[in-house]
Amino acid sequence: MIPTGEIDLLEDTWAREVPHAQFTRLRTEDPVHWHEVPGHHDGFYAVTRHADVKAISRDPELWSTELGSFMIRDQSPDSLETLRLVLLGMDAPRHSRYRSLVSAGFTPRVVRRLAARITERAAALVDTAVVPGRDMDFVSEVAAWLPIQTICEMVGVPAGDERLIFDWSNRMAGGQDPELSAGKHDSDLAAAEIYAYCDALAAERREHPREDILSTLVHAEVDGDRLTPDEVNMFFVLLCVAGNETTRNLLSATLLALIEHPAARAELAAAPRDETLWTSATEEFLRWGGSIHNFRRTATRDTVLRGRRIAAGQKVVTYYTSANRDETAFTDPFTFDIRRAPNDHVTFGGGGPHFCLGAGLARTQIKALVRELLTHHPEVTLTGEVRRLRSDFINGIKHLPVRFG
Repeated sequence: MIPTGEIDLLEDTWAREVPHAQFTRLRTEDPVHWHEVPGHHDGFYAVTRHADVKAISRDPELWSTELGSFMIRDQSPDSLETLRLVLLGMDAPRHSRYRSLVSAGFTPRVVRRLAARITERAAALVDTAVVPGRDMDFVSEVAAWLPIQTICEMVGVPAGDERLIFDWSNRMAGGQDPELSAGKHDSDLAAAEIYAYCDALAAERREHPREDILSTLVHAEVDGDRLTPDEVNMFFVLLCVAGNETTRNLLSATLLALIEHPAARAELAAAPRDETLWTSATEEFLRWGGSIHNFRRTATRDTVLRGRRIAAGQKVVTYYTSANRDETAFTDPFTFDIRRAPNDHVTFGGGGPHFCLGAGLARTQIKALVRELLTHHPEVTLTGEVRRLRSDFINGIKHLPVRFG
């Protein structure tokens, strides 16, 4: 058994590094590991094996999201009620109802329609932002902008307001990082500001609908049921924050991986039209640098997992980062293999009702931007320290200093 004191999967660890060594030990020695949380009366079970992450994800009746939220730490009653308005924080039947009302904005047809615009944006971004020989921060100058522009267009945010959404998103997602947020109060203030913004935008769409997701949300109806204004606000926040932050971090992690693996970078640069290669490479980008560390659930009844007795009301935290390096699920999991097949990663969740709605959109953006970069700028080097986000939920890179050739 690994002593509790040797394992630390909380936010300070992630600010330093991705704790792959800790996860490797846990998968081997204690795959359902009791993890204390300093300053709190209880802890959680860290679940690190690929098969267990998938099994828990696909059994929402036993493993609830709504009972205790999807965050590791317990929330105040008010915060918990707010999180239960987010798609991520719901169980059936509320989750089923909500997802059916909002899923029209993420069909394959919608993503295909957006693909051409994403390709155009990626080309324009690379053309204007990437100057050979110039030192730059890839996160703030490139990776941040394709996702925020795409999401803002989808939602219906007026051109020119992208920076507002970017700022609110950083303050909300960076609540554990003092560089991005002044703490919980600042994150709550950012949430209030974005709610007010959405209220005004939604009111306009009720009167004058357009071809955007916000119009779809305010007018969506299934069997006479509609979203409440609070539900519209929370989905708007989810789109603007989650849809932006996750893809931004995936893009940054992917470029870092390609810098560290020049042979793979050269192979991709030499074959910009090889769709089979680019499809498998994109899946490996996703496995290698998934943007969400974990997802918490709460047991609805007493149960047993790999011999561990888990009582009703106790937390389990499924670690996607660990599952994506599980030796029992992947051959040579610590090898960055752009031709890996099959590639059953859990970056978008382990299946079940909470599988990411925006998976197709994220894949399209990552493939488009990375292909554009390597087609025109195959040579890239790291020029400084990579600085990671202090968060036990979001796998983020804050600063990635690079120089393109």
